[in-house]
Amino acid sequence: MPVGGPRTPLRVAIIGSGPSGFYSAEHLLSQDGVNVQVDMFDRVPTPFGLVRAGVAPDHQKIKSVTRVYERTAADDRFRFRGNVEVGRHIDHPDLMEYFHAVIYAVGAAADRRMGIPHEYLPGSHSGPEFVAWYNASPLDRARTYDFSGFRAVVVGNGNVAMDIARMLVLPADELARTDMARHAVTALAEGNVREVVMLGRRGPAQAAFTPKELREVAERDDIDVIVHPDEVALDPHSRHDAEQHPDRNRDQNLEILRELAARGDRGRDRRIIMRFLASPVSLHGTNHVEAVEVARNELYRGDRGALRARMTDDREMIPTGLVFRAIGYQGVPIAGVPFDPLTATIPNEAGRVIDPLDGSPRYGEYAAGWIKRGPTGIIGTNKPDAQETVETLLQDLRAGHLQRRVPSRRVLARLVGERQGDLTSWADWQYLDQTEQEMGAEVGAPRIKFARVETMMRFLGERDGS
Repeated sequence: MPVGGPRTPLRVAIIGSGPSGFYSAEHLLSQDGVNVQVDMFDRVPTPFGLVRAGVAPDHQKIKSVTRVYERTAADDRFRFRGNVEVGRHIDHPDLMEYFHAVIYAVGAAADRRMGIPHEYLPGSHSGPEFVAWYNASPLDRARTYDFSGFRAVVVGNGNVAMDIARMLVLPADELARTDMARHAVTALAEGNVREVVMLGRRGPAQAAFTPKELREVAERDDIDVIVHPDEVALDPHSRHDAEQHPDRNRDQNLEILRELAARGDRGRDRRIIMRFLASPVSLHGTNHVEAVEVARNELYRGDRGALRARMTDDREMIPTGLVFRAIGYQGVPIAGVPFDPLTATIPNEAGRVIDPLDGSPRYGEYAAGWIKRGPTGIIGTNKPDAQETVETLLQDLRAGHLQRRVPSRRVLARLVGERQGDLTSWADWQYLDQTEQEMGAEVGAPRIKFARVETMMRFLGERDGS
């Protein structure tokens, strides 16, 4: 009996419940003539990955994409198994034994480092970890931050850096009306941060944030966004590129930045200072960060014509006790799965995992999302990416590469249940989701998120009477 036929379902495990995982599940379950069962695993009890733990709390419209994922989860052939960690409760050999195919959609769980002296002084933090902390990720709940100082420095000029800067200076009453973790709302409200300096390695024409993100803070009347006219002026290389190669996002960013430079400092109580062609050289301090040493950069043409930044001898010190590096995410290895440390991705061809030693395909193993291509694009970018991976999987199915016997779903459920008694189902998530929204409605917020696994399991236990 062929796998994928009426009596032998194609059993696929998806590791990770973010956008790439759900888009993979959606495409699999939409196939006519293929009998599919999808089991989705996540190491936390709740689904949606960075949509829940990475999107800014004041961007609720973006989070509404989860309604699409909910329709996928409503399919009888779909199972969510939360609070199950690959490598702890279930490992690579288990996945290969119990499934015809595995799709790794684990994203990029680590952040890039600056690689400068004293980077790990207390007061210097990972931007992605901070984002997860204020978004109530149970993996980051225990982290602490000192907001007692007046100034914070954010290294990076992408959307994550912009989100961090905005969260640090938004008024406390506004944060309280979002789904920001309550512990973060309290800590920021009690803090004294009123100024954020953003450091961009390259010039304003190479900024990675979107015009929408920039305009969001630029149009506020209660926050100053300060750009020095000298730093928004384009160098000859950037001017040439802007003239010869129109780019809508870049050109809109430059227009907004020029308007901000002309507007100047309006004397508001809270402000974001945007610096360009500026790189951290070293952090200074004895037992805690006290200042960031910053170098002035210049741009030059590198290989293949790309504009690159190099430091000059021009240096300055920016006093601060709080630094966030927001220069990108990167993937981490999974035991038993090939990994390319240079790109921090799983080596693959159109989503099919390949052996890095000889380039041979590893049929039955696939990658989707950031762990496949690197941390690029927006949420929607993951949809065609996931579809490509699933199409590759289906090609392998039709070619006979996935024709092997695997245990039934009941056997898998028994195995996982024995190893992790506190796993969560989709019905469990629906109960937690409803509870979060009800608690949020009492204080005028979209939801109050559970930030501890223990609290989630206690609520689920009370529902079940245990």
